[in-house]
Amino acid sequence: MDAYRIQGSVPMGREVQVFSIDIVAENNDDATHRIYSIIGSRHKVNRRVVNIESCKKIDPRESKEPQVINHFRELIASSEPLSVNEEE
Repeated sequence: MDAYRIQGSVPMGREVQVFSIDIVAENNDDATHRIYSIIGSRHKVNRRVVNIESCKKIDPRESKEPQVINHFRELIASSEPLSVNEEE
């Protein structure tokens, strides 16, 4: 399992809502499937209206999402803090 950051947009009435969600998934396809499922259940929108612009693997230490932190808690606790050079 890896951490992924998915960015995209979804229409909400007359507005377009931009989102960025960090999630734990097996691969890119699994991550996008989970995002469609999460956004669809939260906002009652179909998959075809959700526009995913990017899906990239991230270092779990970069995430602030509780699910990602919980899943990788042992890795985060045993590793060194991110330096300024690693964040770029």
